[in-house]
Amino acid sequence: MNKRKAPHETGDSDDWDPFGQPLFDDPSVRALSRVGVVDIGSNSIRMVVFDGAARSPAYFFNEKVMAGLGQGLAETGRLNPQGRERGLVALRRFAALAEGMEIGPLTCVATAAMRDAEDGPDYHRQIEKETGLKVHVIDGLEEARLSAQGVLLGWPEAEGLVCDIGGNSMELAEIRAGKVWRRATSQLGPFRLQQIEGGKKAVTAHIRATIAELAQQVGTGHERIYLVGGSWRAIARLDMERRGYPLLVLHEYRMDPEGLIETIDWIGKSDMEKLRSKTGTSAARMELVPLATQVLRELIDTFQPREIDVSAYGIREGLLYEQMPERLRRRDPLIEACRHTERVMSRMPGFGKKLHSFIEPIFGPLPPEKFRLVRAACLLHDTTWRTHPDYRAEACFENVTRANYSAMSHAERIWLGVALLHRYKNSRSGSRLDPFLGLLSEDQLQEAEVLGKAMRFGAMFATHSPADAGELFYSRKDNVLELKLTRRGTAFYGEVAESRFRSLATALKAEPKVSG
Repeated sequence: MNKRKAPHETGDSDDWDPFGQPLFDDPSVRALSRVGVVDIGSNSIRMVVFDGAARSPAYFFNEKVMAGLGQGLAETGRLNPQGRERGLVALRRFAALAEGMEIGPLTCVATAAMRDAEDGPDYHRQIEKETGLKVHVIDGLEEARLSAQGVLLGWPEAEGLVCDIGGNSMELAEIRAGKVWRRATSQLGPFRLQQIEGGKKAVTAHIRATIAELAQQVGTGHERIYLVGGSWRAIARLDMERRGYPLLVLHEYRMDPEGLIETIDWIGKSDMEKLRSKTGTSAARMELVPLATQVLRELIDTFQPREIDVSAYGIREGLLYEQMPERLRRRDPLIEACRHTERVMSRMPGFGKKLHSFIEPIFGPLPPEKFRLVRAACLLHDTTWRTHPDYRAEACFENVTRANYSAMSHAERIWLGVALLHRYKNSRSGSRLDPFLGLLSEDQLQEAEVLGKAMRFGAMFATHSPADAGELFYSRKDNVLELKLTRRGTAFYGEVAESRFRSLATALKAEPKVSG
């Protein structure tokens, strides 16, 4: 994946720089506050209300009903009668909720089940008549485009093949350079595959032939496959279970092909009910997993990716991305989410920028991927201040590792979490968080600890800005960390400040020096 360029390399510092001009008050951005979308799929119907006017989506409301609208469609050509009724009940509720929230018209899209069923148009009319919702039935190529845009919302620099599986269809879309390119659609959804006669061999042959046709349309040689859809997420959760993986966050969970094939084999030999119970997967979803694993095996065999990544973002987030102004699309999702969090949750919004300026000499020039993490940490350093002091360090860690932040790998989540833990606590030994730390090397843990202790010192060194009290200098050559105090700074440099400064120097394995 391409690395993000630094501001001076892009010539567009305002749009890239995390401390550039805020966009929160831009009318075109504020218009995204409380955007409601409904996705009427073959298996589930979901309503999401986004909020926050930030580049990274905040979920004000999120509810789904496993209606099973497309169950049996391949056999009967019609929508599932029970699914129709369950869907109507859900959509009436969603329309009423939108009215109560005063969010304006919901954006409603329907996919494979309604576009393929012979009674799809009749159900379409019934929905609009009984709920007042305006529903757009989209074709497979448009579904592929919107799903790919959802991935780009969370991964602006994503490059590879997006694969979105639903109950009755599977779409592929190539993403590169921030745009959606070649697209293809198929009927490889598990509901469709259930109707193929001839047993597992016949199903496998059908899948293989269909994927070969798809490969001709979107090309091969994609290093990454981005998985979108509930069946894929269920398989990824089972992969976590098999591996004993500690961080149960599906978004940006990354798998290698060999390990994923091992998981597929393991699933095939396991008791599905026991796996369902262990992972909390719904019965309706787990029923589709065996067929989805067959599709995934053939995808891996045909496209030979180097990595397979899970995206929790799909068509609904793609609809939000569709409405974003270009200026907002260009922003870093992680940094914009952290800026918004600081604005609404910290004691002194704007202090993160001052804190970063104060501690920056410790780190010197950083590669862009590390530079953004340091700035994200500074923005978040004070956002759990309301938590009881005994739990504040762990609350910091929990918030950043489990919150709905995107454009960040699991290892980066842990790194940021460790830094924020040390913002409030000197030692991490004996913590219940130990299992997560195995995702980082010792050098990475040391880097995060230094950042945390730098924030711990800088955040309490002065009330308005740490620069009012002094300036940090770090010489790697001489292995000295120097604090040059201003005249005002001598009053700020009390016993607690001295202790925290010495702790920072110890983490750097440097000699502390105070002058002024």
